[in-house]
Amino acid sequence: MTIEKALNDRSGSSCELCATTDSLIVYKVPSGSEPQDNAEQSILICQNCYEQIEDPDKMDVNHWRCLNDSMWSQEPVVQVMAWRMLNRLSAEGWPQDLLDMLYLDEATLAWAQAAGEGQTSDDTVIHKDSNGVTLKAGDTVVIIKDLNVKGTSFTAKRGTAVRGISLVADNSEHIEGRVNGQQIVILTKFVKKS
Repeated sequence: MTIEKALNDRSGSSCELCATTDSLIVYKVPSGSEPQDNAEQSILICQNCYEQIEDPDKMDVNHWRCLNDSMWSQEPVVQVMAWRMLNRLSAEGWPQDLLDMLYLDEATLAWAQAAGEGQTSDDTVIHKDSNGVTLKAGDTVVIIKDLNVKGTSFTAKRGTAVRGISLVADNSEHIEGRVNGQQIVILTKFVKKS
């Protein structure tokens, strides 16, 4: 049995995303691994869906309201494409609501994420001083308030320059620097970049 025949049987000869029956083509869903020529990694879609998947400039947001139905498909490959398209459109509001309802098992979610959809650079931690200026490793900052340093007997005085700071990778509110010869953690809200 050919892939196209298998997909026609599975979908009832309609687009597996929007349910139209016109101009259907086989679409191989990209994955992170070696592509397979089989029905489990392909879907039957219409020309309209295909053009919008391949060219985001042709995206018609209202066309994709069809995902409200197709995201509930029992076929993992259809779930993957629904998830990817909802992520592309998530800024619109309603797709994010659908994404919040959509459950994918671990393997299917890993497949959906393999194309990089839904991943943003917002995951990077950005350190900002008390004025909202972005801090970088190696910067010099000035302490704007007297700070009692825990575990020591000294106070980091207001106006003290801290040179060559390092950023705490997993916390945007913490930096490290040397004050009075001792390495300490300082809250970014108590410093300003100089």
